[in-house]
Amino acid sequence: MSTTAPSTRTHDDEYEAMLRTLSEGSVHVHFDPYEDIAWDAPEMQIDPADPRWILSADLDPLGATAWYQAQPRERQIEIGRWRVTNAIKVGGAFESILIRGLMHYAMGLKNGSPEFRYCLHEMTEECNHIQMFQELVNRTGTDVPGMRPTFRAAAPVLGFVGGYLPVLLMVGILAGEEPIDHYQKSILREGAEMPPAVLRTMEIHIAEEARHISFADEFLRLRIPRMSRVQRLGLSIAFPVIMRWLAGEIMTMPRTIKKRFAVPDDVYREAFWHSPHSQRVMASYFGDMRALATDVGLMNPIAKRVWNRLGIGGAPSLYRGEPDRRAKLVA
Repeated sequence: MSTTAPSTRTHDDEYEAMLRTLSEGSVHVHFDPYEDIAWDAPEMQIDPADPRWILSADLDPLGATAWYQAQPRERQIEIGRWRVTNAIKVGGAFESILIRGLMHYAMGLKNGSPEFRYCLHEMTEECNHIQMFQELVNRTGTDVPGMRPTFRAAAPVLGFVGGYLPVLLMVGILAGEEPIDHYQKSILREGAEMPPAVLRTMEIHIAEEARHISFADEFLRLRIPRMSRVQRLGLSIAFPVIMRWLAGEIMTMPRTIKKRFAVPDDVYREAFWHSPHSQRVMASYFGDMRALATDVGLMNPIAKRVWNRLGIGGAPSLYRGEPDRRAKLVA
């Protein structure tokens, strides 16, 4: 006779049904970077001097600085091209960490696990994203460095360790995916000017990342309530720390580009992440994650102070993907 509680069986059944839905979605709605992007079409050609490389003052923390806005137009375009292209390169590198961790985790699953099939679908899509991002970087002709050196060195270890700690792996996946997803959605939602090839890669990435984010979100919603009180307390503190750390690694411009364009130290600090505007941008990345933490019981008084101390506190999203108009620091 089974000793599994009915509510637990129900949650497991719902989770497995969700996995089957996501897997079928990956089969029937997916993109190939070389079939679904007309790289050689005239309108997709990348012009290094395209004024659409200029950074948005609303969406990009460097673009919001008076220093950047005072630069000659040609300089704004060049800085913007390097900044955007490097972010794309970093996005691809982050996907490689995700793949390492998911592969390590998936290969330890039992036969018949629906998680195995979905994880392999997701990794396939992430490989396509890496190809798509690298093709875009190559076509810009901009030799960006990508990840900051320390994070690049740690990347293989992070993926390996994540396979042994799947809850932390999923938190890390969300910490990396959410800022990128939020930024790209904001660009499309607000109609910001970007080169067409960049916008097309964003559209594809957003469409497929919706599945990936849903999986990590539901994975945590299933498992966190089953953890011990001590484990949940520890995770409640680690959750915002991981969010802030990975968002900083992914969204901060590396110092090699700072040096290339002689960005003053005070401007760099203002943009990443010490001004009120840049702090609001950082906090806005995590409305959905504050909602997740609240729903699974991780937003306790101690954790809330950590969220605020790290500058990423605020109201939780009312619904997934809500615009950042409500992102304010929690009192």
